[in-house]
Amino acid sequence: MGNRLTQIATRTGDDGTTGLGNNTRVPKDHLRVQAMGDVDELNSNIGVLLCEPMPEAVRELLVEVQHQLFNLGGELSMPGYTLLKEEALLQLDNALAEHNAALPRLAEFILPAGTRAASQAHVCRTVARRAERAVVSLGAAESLNPTPRQYLNRLSDLMFVLARVLNRVDGGDDVYWKSERLARQQQGD
Repeated sequence: MGNRLTQIATRTGDDGTTGLGNNTRVPKDHLRVQAMGDVDELNSNIGVLLCEPMPEAVRELLVEVQHQLFNLGGELSMPGYTLLKEEALLQLDNALAEHNAALPRLAEFILPAGTRAASQAHVCRTVARRAERAVVSLGAAESLNPTPRQYLNRLSDLMFVLARVLNRVDGGDDVYWKSERLARQQQGD
């Protein structure tokens, strides 16, 4: 990996470029830099979520996700390099299956709402989707490993499920969208 940060304000980016992990410089609006920024924003939002009370197993999972997102960002910063392993994707698949199995089936769409922790998990879900779109755009322009894209896709799904889990921590529930279809069904009962 490139040089570790010893000086934060280097002024080398004042010209509108930034350095990648392989010491090349690219414009700050480069697709690669945009994807790296979205992954960083996602990781920061998960950090905010970790400030909330939650079950210890969820906390441990999210801390591990933060480490994997750092690997993903490192991989994005070094073209042609692989840091994010398929085992990380498998861990998300397992966590998704485990947490989703404990939840009731959805009868209707839910709103990104409820407890503060659940709402923050929904913010993480939407940022993960944006990061995924950025990685897809980068992958259309340059050759990329599929694991970062797959990881972000799966992480967004997991954040949706974890939002539902977090809404139930103290006996709460999902916040359902008040759709016309659901209203008609309830009137027909």
